Amino acid sequence: MAVICTGISTGWVHVRVRVRVRVRPPTRVERGAWEEIVDHSVETATGALRVTSVMSDTPRLPLLTPQGPGTYRVRVHARGRDTAPDGDAHEPVEDYLLIGWPADPQPDEIHRHRDRYGAGLRAGPGRPAPAPPAGDAEDDIRRRRRARLLRPRTS
Repeated sequence: MAVICTGISTGWVHVRVRVRVRVRPPTRVERGAWEEIVDHSVETATGALRVTSVMSDTPRLPLLTPQGPGTYRVRVHARGRDTAPDGDAHEPVEDYLLIGWPADPQPDEIHRHRDRYGAGLRAGPGRPAPAPPAGDAEDDIRRRRRARLLRPRTS
């Protein structure tokens, strides 16, 4: 099992949780607008590693491990986790892309770390999270989106 933590406490992530399966490692890292990109090794005895949710039904996505039991790398791309950390989002604010391929176990490899939420998870409990690299126009967009999402709803 591998756990991917969402920034929001309650609410929905975009339906754009995507899974890609490969037989070989990707030749390049798809940076795009992703704020966090991490490769992680996972071993499966059953070969049935799939995306699921703790709190709700999950859309049927492809297995991350179609070659059966063994060790795999999973590259996790995330964005939007700083929009409403530990908050309640009234509309989807987070996106994820998972890419899996068979590989020998290796230490985690961080390709991009621009979200504070991921930095906090890596720092561990009780330790201050290191600040991600200086932002750009995307930071301003995230601040405005967060303010809009956290505004009280009126009926």
